[in-house]
Amino acid sequence: MRTTLSLDDDVAALLQRALTRRKEPLKKVVNDALREGLPRLLGPRAARKPYHTRPLKLGRCLIGSIDDVAEALAIGEGEAYK
Repeated sequence: MRTTLSLDDDVAALLQRALTRRKEPLKKVVNDALREGLPRLLGPRAARKPYHTRPLKLGRCLIGSIDDVAEALAIGEGEAYK
């Protein structure tokens, strides 16, 4: 099959490095890379360990209510917050 590919710069640089190192034709290097990479891409994904965040007690709220944003800003930054 003949096709045209547009490669990202980083992929093109890796391909050029492989061509220089292996001293083989572009077709062979690309086919070998695809044969090696596609099964891994199509295979089952590795199971990820679930990430858990430990809770941390921060203590009581230092301002009366955070519902009034203007009041919270005035307490946190002073009356010159505007």
